[in-house]
Amino acid sequence: MPAWLILLLVQVGVSLALNPSREDFQWFLQLRRPAWLTFERLIPLIWLAIYACFYASALISWRAGSGWWAMAGYLVLLLLVQSYTWLICRTRSLTAGTAVGFAGWVWGVALTVLVASSSGLAAVLLVPYLLWSPLGTLLTWQMRRLNR
Repeated sequence: MPAWLILLLVQVGVSLALNPSREDFQWFLQLRRPAWLTFERLIPLIWLAIYACFYASALISWRAGSGWWAMAGYLVLLLLVQSYTWLICRTRSLTAGTAVGFAGWVWGVALTVLVASSSGLAAVLLVPYLLWSPLGTLLTWQMRRLNR
């Protein structure tokens, strides 16, 4: 099976497996948000672009010879990112989401440094996540204060 297909299947599989239930997600949608969050309807598109960058970065990294350790790093990052909303919705804990969001950013920085040695382009494709993740973590932290 070609690498591009394996990576795509893993990404889609993890995304589907760690998707919150409709009922749990309804709870999340009813939470109060900070007044500065005026672009919420764009968030799904932003995440779609970030996931496309993850996929392209992993594929480029694989083709550059990064090996299985780098692919394991991408998998851990994907699991952390995808578990963010799932964990918040399942546990109804924005604190848990804040912690996972921060952990994902730290892991993303480490992965970016790791893959930069074999492919600068693969590292650059992780930058959109590194820029977006702190904003999402800040948002979750502020939502925690608004929804005690």
